[in-house]
Amino acid sequence: MSRFITAAEASELIKDEMTVAIGGFGAYGGPDGLMQALRDRFDETGSPRNITTVSGISPGDNTRNMVGMNRIAKEGLIKAAIAGHFGNPPLLSELAASNKIAAFPIPLGVVVHLFRAIAARQPGYITNVGLNTYADPRNEGCKINDKARESGREIVRLMEIDGKEYLFYHSFKIDACLIRGDMADEDGNICLKKDALHNNEAEIAEATHNCGGIVICQVEETVKNGTLLGRDVNIHNSIVDYVVKVPRELSRQGYAQEGYHPELSGETIIPTDEIEPMPLNVRKVIARRSAMELSQNCVINLGIGLPSGVGNVANEEGISSLLSMESGPLGGVPVEGVGFGAAINPEMIIPVSDVFDMYDGGYLDVTFLGGAEIDKKGNVNVSMFGPRCTGPGGFINITQNTPKIYFLATFTAGKTELEIADGELRIHKDGSIKKFVDKVQQITFSADYARKSGQEVGYITERAVFKLTETGIMLTEIAPGVDLEKDILDKMDFVPEIAEDLAIMDPRLFKPEVMGIASEIS
Repeated sequence: MSRFITAAEASELIKDEMTVAIGGFGAYGGPDGLMQALRDRFDETGSPRNITTVSGISPGDNTRNMVGMNRIAKEGLIKAAIAGHFGNPPLLSELAASNKIAAFPIPLGVVVHLFRAIAARQPGYITNVGLNTYADPRNEGCKINDKARESGREIVRLMEIDGKEYLFYHSFKIDACLIRGDMADEDGNICLKKDALHNNEAEIAEATHNCGGIVICQVEETVKNGTLLGRDVNIHNSIVDYVVKVPRELSRQGYAQEGYHPELSGETIIPTDEIEPMPLNVRKVIARRSAMELSQNCVINLGIGLPSGVGNVANEEGISSLLSMESGPLGGVPVEGVGFGAAINPEMIIPVSDVFDMYDGGYLDVTFLGGAEIDKKGNVNVSMFGPRCTGPGGFINITQNTPKIYFLATFTAGKTELEIADGELRIHKDGSIKKFVDKVQQITFSADYARKSGQEVGYITERAVFKLTETGIMLTEIAPGVDLEKDILDKMDFVPEIAEDLAIMDPRLFKPEVMGIASEIS
């Protein structure tokens, strides 16, 4: 049976040099009350010092606000961070970029499967995920700054089984974890039913408990024994050491919205015709062109940013597809912006580790992901820019195990003036930063791996569409109203292959009315 203590008392349980797992997923499920208490103790006493944090999509709202792991992103408090993604709490990412902590970004699916491996006392996790990318020890081995390289810590090694290459990610001891639930009963059974995501709180608790570590869970509400039915209990009190009740403002359902939204947790359903269509802009053009690659009743995954708009367009066009998000929702319409990761009207919410079991096994038919840098070989970088590292999230798991992959990006970055009118794209001022470069800074998607795997790969922008070939990428479509030389080739660091039957992108992409493509999709 768990003990109930205060957040301040919980912070005293975290000692110098501990490895501490942090629950939550981006905008959802962050244990803010526990992290704030830990930061308060550090500011007052200088302790604990030099902890190593382990997280999936590190909780935060993409701002420097004191939410999520921004609360504990402090030099001296954190010595090292292992995470699937650092970007949501920018202060944590800045510590890594400035070499103030050792930073080890590893694929999200590997993080969540490592929790299970650690819980089972296995030596590590064997997978194809990460081969030929920056995670491969022949490249960077998940060490992205000098402190990581100088630490002597080996995250991953290359191995061979029956003539095939794999990566082996090492298990490690977890000394404590800080996680979040909605409510706890008097015995300390934890319920997550009001969460938009189920994250990996149970797996983190199991791994920590089986390491002999301390499991600390914050909740917003406590209820009498017998209130929670067995089916409502997500984490049993036998693996929870301490429960901390925190104020509502430190236990929000999500950072993107105030209050409780039952349509995100699956408790209620709202009409999807209440979901506003996207305005006609560059983002919608890209989402529309992407939606043309859907087939009826396919299983799709959408990444954050531009790809999240594909779901909105599919809803507007009446295309029947099943959305699966790496964060757990199956079905529904994805929330965009800061609230990405949840879905409106999910049919089911799956633990993240189960999602990646399915993804790694080939569950998805097609995925749409971002593409910040694309090079002449077809490699894509979404994880590191200059010294700034965000990490890959689920990007590597998804791209190495899905048969059809589309990378979505604006053609250039920087200040632009683009006009969509009369079925054309007009470029009055272009961005100064090229996205199609000679060589990406970091390989998050390996084109060579995709070629060997026989995957179909496309690159979709507002003015041009490309596909992966045996030697590089080929330009297959250009937008009406743009000039091939001035607006496309002059804005690339390399000359792509150009299709003999180079086509004009469908003019309907650039008109305000519904395209009516549902009847054209098989």
